[in-house]
Amino acid sequence: MGSLQLEDFAAGWVGGAASVVVGHPLDTIKTRLQAGQGYGNTLNCVLTVYRNESVAGFFKGMSFPLASIAVYSSVVFGVFSNTQRLLSQLRHGDASRTPVLADVALASMVAGFISVGIGTPVDLVKIRLQMQTQSYIKANIELKPTVPGFPVYRGPIHCFRTVLQKEGIAGIYRGVGAMLLRDVPGYCLYFIPYTFFCGWITPDGCISPNPSSICLAGGVAGAISWGTATPMDVVKSRLQADGVYLNKYKGTLDCILQSYQNEGLKVFFRGITVNAVRGFPMSSAMFLGYELSLKAMKRDQTETNP
Repeated sequence: MGSLQLEDFAAGWVGGAASVVVGHPLDTIKTRLQAGQGYGNTLNCVLTVYRNESVAGFFKGMSFPLASIAVYSSVVFGVFSNTQRLLSQLRHGDASRTPVLADVALASMVAGFISVGIGTPVDLVKIRLQMQTQSYIKANIELKPTVPGFPVYRGPIHCFRTVLQKEGIAGIYRGVGAMLLRDVPGYCLYFIPYTFFCGWITPDGCISPNPSSICLAGGVAGAISWGTATPMDVVKSRLQADGVYLNKYKGTLDCILQSYQNEGLKVFFRGITVNAVRGFPMSSAMFLGYELSLKAMKRDQTETNP
């Protein structure tokens, strides 16, 4: 059987870092729309954040994802690519054989399942930092942070430590069920469209896709994946934002039921435009960073070992 190839993990790290820098401002808007109060629509949310918090408001909580999502993406791409090769080896006896659709889907699901273990704490800290400037409004009662005028968390490490001390491991993994329901099918709708569109738009005779093909295929895949993942992303965001001031939801099902009863079916599609728009440049950057760095590492390896 083929051995584990670490280049995929390293290339995934590069792609993850690139995607965070490109996508974090829109991620902040998406989170505010899904879990915040009083924004109305995307444009109003952008203007409100800028007016109240300036440009820095769009990058709140980015340091932790920049460090951690790079590792998260490293795991996703490393697990996905190595699982694909393992399945090709088992099916055809050749790890380098182009995988069939069923193998791509299975590798995507495995990557999605494993990634949740890393991704849930990362998303929780990011969302708590993004949402802590929001006042909690319920029944016309406004609850302020513990110290008026000051945020609840001083930074990502303080946030992680505070949640761990007050809520335990269960608090750190709050929203894990919703994240599994989002990411396991979500990665199928991420890697399958990318594989399909890359093959479709790459000219015949080319061994590998060019950068423009990678960007386009990655962007389309990201828009499809994030657009369809929006309902469970709304639930996950609400569960993880819940707890900055009060605990409103008992779990995933309770969050779904309360959200539906209070705001109707449309609530599960809140932020879908931002998700789809944000998914395009983020995924373009992700796949471009991954493919180019992987190609560079393989070229260096070939030159070192002719």
